[in-house]
Amino acid sequence: MQRTPAPERLIAGVDEAGRGPLAGPVYAAAVILHPSRAIAGLDDSKKLSERVRDRLAQVIKERALAWAIASSSVAEIDALNILQASLLAMRRAVEALSAVPDEILVDGLYCPTVAMYARAIVRGDASVSSIAAASILAKTARDAELRRLHAIYPDYGLDRHKGYPTTAHLAALRRHGPSAIHRRSFAPVRQLLEVGRDGNGRDRCQ
Repeated sequence: MQRTPAPERLIAGVDEAGRGPLAGPVYAAAVILHPSRAIAGLDDSKKLSERVRDRLAQVIKERALAWAIASSSVAEIDALNILQASLLAMRRAVEALSAVPDEILVDGLYCPTVAMYARAIVRGDASVSSIAAASILAKTARDAELRRLHAIYPDYGLDRHKGYPTTAHLAALRRHGPSAIHRRSFAPVRQLLEVGRDGNGRDRCQ
């Protein structure tokens, strides 16, 4: 009697982008790679140029068995803290997948609360292809959102630094005060709100 081959387990890689910035949402992605549609060049998104990331993001969306992108808002970051907001975005991405994975592999030290088995892998975005793919989708989606927000809040240079605390961004914060999309729970923003740009402690949020 010929045995029916066991179905291949579906494993999703999960990663986030945007834990460190002072502005904008945090993004996460989940990717189940197709076993017969290899994607060359997958790596930690931070090691890739913007042009390569954008190209790979399109290839991932075309060839992956399933993929999803989700986010947590600035309000959620401030209410929950950045770690919990990141885990929430990860859970949303996993739950949005069109195929239910048997297991998820998560970059870093912590796993979101999900129904399936989850395992955290330190530097997983550099060693696990599905996590690398997720890091690319999360990064490119967040960068696109920060470029959109730049058109609304042009004083801060969000299109260049994507909300990270660069010298130029910190100078713009001091000059213009925090905007509505700045994370009020993050120290540089919180300190400006406490002191007030004009020194009287008033909330300068635009």
